[in-house]
Amino acid sequence: MTYYFLYRNSGLCWTGAENQTSCEEGMENSQNKLKLFENKKVRYVWNAEEEEWYFSVVDIVEVLTESPHPRRYWSDLKTKLENEGSEVYDKIVQLKLPAPDGKMRETDVLSTKNVLRLIQSIPSPKAEPFKMWLAQVGNDRLEEYADPEKAISRGAEYYRAKGYTDGWINQRLQTIEMRKELTDEWKARGIEKEADFAILTNEMTKAWSGLTVKEYKQKKGLKKENLRDNMTNIELVLNMLAEVTATSISKQEEPQGFEESKSVAVRGGKVAHTAKKEYEKATGLKAVSSLNAKNKKALEVKKK
Repeated sequence: MTYYFLYRNSGLCWTGAENQTSCEEGMENSQNKLKLFENKKVRYVWNAEEEEWYFSVVDIVEVLTESPHPRRYWSDLKTKLENEGSEVYDKIVQLKLPAPDGKMRETDVLSTKNVLRLIQSIPSPKAEPFKMWLAQVGNDRLEEYADPEKAISRGAEYYRAKGYTDGWINQRLQTIEMRKELTDEWKARGIEKEADFAILTNEMTKAWSGLTVKEYKQKKGLKKENLRDNMTNIELVLNMLAEVTATSISKQEEPQGFEESKSVAVRGGKVAHTAKKEYEKATGLKAVSSLNAKNKKALEVKKK
């Protein structure tokens, strides 16, 4: 199976061979990125739901106009587009991007194709070079489709840069693959709403760990952080066992609709719960831990 990692602040998304994108703990945007065009910063982000790059409009305006007041320029242009009933205006969305003060702030963004439309409204000698730059940004992503090992390597680099151990990283990447298989299976069984994905995940987590996702996060002192990125390698294995089991049962029984899939998710969780009890009996250690990523080395539980 082929999968491609998309990084975000609260976890990971991935795209499978059928070009379907899934995210842990709901569909969200990937990690915010930044590239330079002629030494000017352009912020952009991958929208996992739509599989589209979205670019900061004010950054593009600054690049094309070289205006000392790009926000004012964009404000005036946006009003003009609205008054004209422009299709570009209707396509403006807001996503959180890093602001100059380092905080994440809602920012006007446009998809690649709508950026190309916007460029037509801004007279600039840099229009054509900027279009070529956009094409290169898209090509960087296509390279991951052509060579999946690059995506996997980037996934490892992402966690290594955050200070996780290689042993934990290897386990984490395996869990991403198994999660991808499960979400694909849920989609095949007609599960489409993100709220339903969250409920199924919650039921399975509770079945194996004895805690809901919310309770699990509270135990680890988490708020918006990704739960799996704060699990020990033992917790990752048990969670993965629940997901692998649920995937296998679902493929064999082909449940129809949400309720039947929920039952399967719980059964997968119960298999992992049995393994959890056996682990605790054999080691004398609790499988569900309050450890979190503040001490990343401790997340790789080793034999004493």
